[in-house]
Amino acid sequence: MSENGSPRLNRRLFLGSGAAALGGLATPAIAQVTTSEIDEPIETARRNISSFRTLDWQPYFSSLKGGAILVDIASRAVHFWSADESVYKLYPSSVPLSEDLTRRGRTSVVRKVEGPSWAPTPAMKERNPEWPDFIGPGPDNPLGTHALYLGWKYYRIHGTHDTRKIGRRSSNGCIGLYNEHIEELYALTGRGAQVLLI
Repeated sequence: MSENGSPRLNRRLFLGSGAAALGGLATPAIAQVTTSEIDEPIETARRNISSFRTLDWQPYFSSLKGGAILVDIASRAVHFWSADESVYKLYPSSVPLSEDLTRRGRTSVVRKVEGPSWAPTPAMKERNPEWPDFIGPGPDNPLGTHALYLGWKYYRIHGTHDTRKIGRRSSNGCIGLYNEHIEELYALTGRGAQVLLI
């Protein structure tokens, strides 16, 4: 109770009810709450948090010709450097579910598609025969709003409409970003940009 006799509002209850009122809407913003701001300590969920640490490009690329994208599977983060070093971006990402679905090494962006369509790979269809054979652009498309096709068949850096996947091991091999982040990366990246997955 407060000093005037009215019930004291618990901040955790208020924050929780506010999130529920949003009806499950998710945004890429990460709210940070310290334990001094609430009545009880909170437990941090780490399973879908990317490791946000800035990196220098030099240990990974001999030059930035064409721009460079580094995908760090372990930290679930995508780094981008422009060719002239004027732009550096760091994005949280989803990564493959397991090691057998993970590809590492050097490739490049070979195609860019706004409003991509999707079809499961033969291996996906074998594992999930109930999946549709094709999904056109739109809110049900697992590739989100934009896709950067890599030199390896079936591998892409793309958006997702399911924001719960970001920061998690949740893909069948591709690297997923929030739609607003892939839209930005899409605009910054040209065909031929270097890509390294580590």
